Amino acid sequence: MKTKVFILAAGLGTRLKPLTDTKPKAMVYLNGKPLLEHIILKMKSQGFDDFVINVHHFANQIENFLKEKNNFNCRIQISDERAELLDTGGALLKAENLLSDTDQIIIHNVDIFSDINLNKLIDFKIKNNALATLAVHKSNSSRKLLFDENNQLCRWKNINTGEEKIVRKYKGKLTEYAFTGIHIINTDIFNHITETGKFSIIDLYLRLAKTERIISSPVKYNYWFDLGKLETLKKASQLINNMQPYVKN
Repeated sequence: MKTKVFILAAGLGTRLKPLTDTKPKAMVYLNGKPLLEHIILKMKSQGFDDFVINVHHFANQIENFLKEKNNFNCRIQISDERAELLDTGGALLKAENLLSDTDQIIIHNVDIFSDINLNKLIDFKIKNNALATLAVHKSNSSRKLLFDENNQLCRWKNINTGEEKIVRKYKGKLTEYAFTGIHIINTDIFNHITETGKFSIIDLYLRLAKTERIISSPVKYNYWFDLGKLETLKKASQLINNMQPYVKN
């Protein structure tokens, strides 16, 4: 199956201030390379070389960087959100014309740094015939996704606020996971999107879970970091200094 990678790089990066006062989150450095470069190199090491990247905050810096690097000898297209930041779901819909000429799409947040094996994730998605497969793990995140015994998404809850959404009837015990920021979708998901403008892709998944296969794939890794915070960026830098970031697992 043909695969494209959609890197979500348009966010304002407010949690990384003051670094993002003068640059986009994608261009914040970790161990000598911008976060965007780390993701592209990771993807290339696992066999992926066809990218769409959305931009908004200091978009020209990302475009100039990619030009300087000759797009890392990959095919890279830009989804331009300079006019309006559209959130994750709106970003996907905005990029439809750049993404629809493939079979499946890996969606990856630009501030997630890990050695998750994406080919294994794809195999799991295909085996389970899912419209969307979310890489999940056990984490202390306040936002949880809950899945039934068939890995089907059934509920969402915010531990801090008590808010919850039950989207599917279920029997038995649900398993609670946090989202890793990495997911794979079939391209025909565009046929199911009725939302417009700015909206969250998690809200889209919660709506679609009532009738479609929106499933979890618990993933193993040697390391996983959400680099959206300064303290986590420092921890990641300290821990990976002597590690090879692009080893297949």
